[in-house]
Amino acid sequence: MSAPPVFDAGFAQQFAALLAWRRDVRRFRREPLPDELIDRLLAQAELSPSVGHSQPWRWVRVRDEAQRETARNSFQRCNADALGDYEGERARLYASLKLEGMREAPEQIAVFCDHGTQQGHGLGRRTMPEMLDYSVVAAITQFWLAARVAGVGVGWVSILEPDAVREALNAPPEWKLIAWLCIGWPEEESDVPELVRVGWESGR
Repeated sequence: MSAPPVFDAGFAQQFAALLAWRRDVRRFRREPLPDELIDRLLAQAELSPSVGHSQPWRWVRVRDEAQRETARNSFQRCNADALGDYEGERARLYASLKLEGMREAPEQIAVFCDHGTQQGHGLGRRTMPEMLDYSVVAAITQFWLAARVAGVGVGWVSILEPDAVREALNAPPEWKLIAWLCIGWPEEESDVPELVRVGWESGR
């Protein structure tokens, strides 16, 4: 067994900066990411904790343009429906938001939770089965931070029809869509969330 690393004050400051500068990215440059970089980020995400060591995350790299178009069409339908929930100035502001980078992002990954997995033998989820989903969310967060270290932007798209996306990707019925990730080199970087900058929400 290796000796545990020592995380000094300099590392702590860098880690705090990493957390402050992680953004939900919507605007990407179009140049592709190296495959070895994506493989490294996924390997780092695999180190994430999971309930019962179930590791229920399933990463599907979506390269087929027809599948991507299906997801974009789903977003457009859901986004139009969501706009109808707002009125007045809030509706105007919602309509002005850029909520996805699905046309620009060179890399796109659909992340599922495998509700049929036997790994972990059910440990820790008998009374809280949602812990499987939470485990996938933790892995996505770890991927997000690893990507930011590499200068890569990640945007989480949730305005989608989960079943339509799952069927378009031919994923098993026991797989639940958790996220559609748009990934690429960001056009800009900021330590202030975009929704704060445009006035949608002030945050805490």
